[in-house]
Amino acid sequence: MYYFDWTIILVIPGLLLALWAQSRVSSAFNRYSSVYAGRGSTANAVARQMLDDHNLFDVEVQTVPGNLTDNYNPTNRTLYLSQSVYGSASIAAIGVAAHEAGHAIQHDTGYRPLMVRTFIYPAVRIGSTLAWPIFILGLILSLPALLKIGILAFSIAVFFSLVTLPVEFNASRRALAALSDGGYLSTEELSGAKKVLDAAALTYVASALSAALQLLRLILLSRRR
Repeated sequence: MYYFDWTIILVIPGLLLALWAQSRVSSAFNRYSSVYAGRGSTANAVARQMLDDHNLFDVEVQTVPGNLTDNYNPTNRTLYLSQSVYGSASIAAIGVAAHEAGHAIQHDTGYRPLMVRTFIYPAVRIGSTLAWPIFILGLILSLPALLKIGILAFSIAVFFSLVTLPVEFNASRRALAALSDGGYLSTEELSGAKKVLDAAALTYVASALSAALQLLRLILLSRRR
């Protein structure tokens, strides 16, 4: 006999917040991508200067295909800027590039949340992939042990999402401080960059909330057996 799984309702808040956050990111980035900094420095040049100011001469700045695919890879100590960001002098691009440079600075200074996130990342990749299959198999076979393993595996992914929040917020604070202190952006321009970074941060909040609600759903479902 089929029954209505009311726990599916728990997915809705995270999904709605994620959609809203993504909309805000696109809106803010598109708006400030057409507003150029008065100083005229390009995003890759700003990132390079931020790195050099912190003696991170060995960290490379490279371009990567895609839109908003910017990231810092601590494994090979390379800062990747998307094609829409790399050579742009827009406020949005400069803000994004400075943010990624902030991650490189975190790595160099041993910022603890980043170190924790990097350390657990391999386990998160495996756990997030296997959590649901293991859990569903536990439901089908009525095996509590598999249910617990699935919940534990997904718990690691939730922890990763939570640890990501201070990492991203701190990188944005470092970026805005560097852009202000270095005179890369005026006070008004800095406000625009902050709006872009705040919108991006909201996507991580949405991800953490969604993951936490999914974990709650798994726990509730396991108690039905």
